[in-house]
Amino acid sequence: MFLKKFWPAISWSILILLLVGLPGDVFPEIKSFWDWLSPDKVVHLFIFGTLSFLILYGFKNDLSGDEKNKYFSIAVIVTSLYGILTEVLQFYVFVGRSGNVFDALADIIGAIFGVILFSPIISVLKKIKLIKP
Repeated sequence: MFLKKFWPAISWSILILLLVGLPGDVFPEIKSFWDWLSPDKVVHLFIFGTLSFLILYGFKNDLSGDEKNKYFSIAVIVTSLYGILTEVLQFYVFVGRSGNVFDALADIIGAIFGVILFSPIISVLKKIKLIKP
């Protein structure tokens, strides 16, 4: 039952771990307008926002009434801890990578964004019939 509900979040977590474990020189250096926005932080916001969204999606049948805030908190905490773990692994374990506090902060902010955007995105997906109401 757990795997059935959370396979998207688990799959995404594995993909994140694979990506953060790659040596830094595998990714292209971006030299453009986006440099000043630090594309790396945008990527962190996106991948960890998506993770918290997918964790909440696993709880979608339980998100009613007073319980909603509990599951929102669980999604943010689990995603934030996972983001911090990936930064620690980058710092101590993965070769050619360097974890840092600012990336962990971007991971946490991404987790919060994923939770904030969950309800509006689900509403739109229901309206356009991509998911069942």
